[in-house]
Amino acid sequence: MDDTHCAVITTYVFKGDPIMKIERLSSDKIRIFLTFDDLTERGIQKEDMWQEIPKVHDLFTEMMDQAYTELGFDATGPLAVEVFALPAQGMVVIVTRGKYDQHLGTMNEDDLADEIYEMEVTLEETDFIAYSFKDFETLIEAAHTLSQNVTEAGRLYHYKDQWVFTLDPAEVDMSKHAALIAVLAEFGDATSVTEAMLEEYGKVVMPENAVQVICEHFKRND
Repeated sequence: MDDTHCAVITTYVFKGDPIMKIERLSSDKIRIFLTFDDLTERGIQKEDMWQEIPKVHDLFTEMMDQAYTELGFDATGPLAVEVFALPAQGMVVIVTRGKYDQHLGTMNEDDLADEIYEMEVTLEETDFIAYSFKDFETLIEAAHTLSQNVTEAGRLYHYKDQWVFTLDPAEVDMSKHAALIAVLAEFGDATSVTEAMLEEYGKVVMPENAVQVICEHFKRND
């Protein structure tokens, strides 16, 4: 993990079209996946995510608005926001709703609005690469294409009726990272699932050298 950056963000009202994938983790916690295209369209760089600037305020408010619309997630009380930058995939945003103090009940509406939208944002970077595949045949095609650059790498899970292929960048030559991710993006979908969640809730199908194992046991379609 790289150094962690913290900032306190107070959001502004902004409404836009749905842009991200949102998943409820618990009654007080949601996970949001943003692609880098989502950020680029709004003129945001990943380094901007922990800065107190208007376009980031707008993005956070848009996320909370969509979370309420899709999941009924009410951003009442202080919010802890963890932002994880994934290599070439995008960003995972974990939002945890806290409890606001009893004294807020005596505050007027304007003061309360400012208080409940206050966020403490933490930004971290991870090298974990994960792509999901809905069917195994597509994964076979991806593995044979990946084998042109790497064989002794990759780990395969089965998670929520999908095949999830993960790659540790340390297993492959740095100069090949872009090519490998390009192949994974062509055949699969970038996923926001974390390694910890895969280990706890998924099933390990191929613990190592998944590319080589798939290529050895499964032929690609002609």
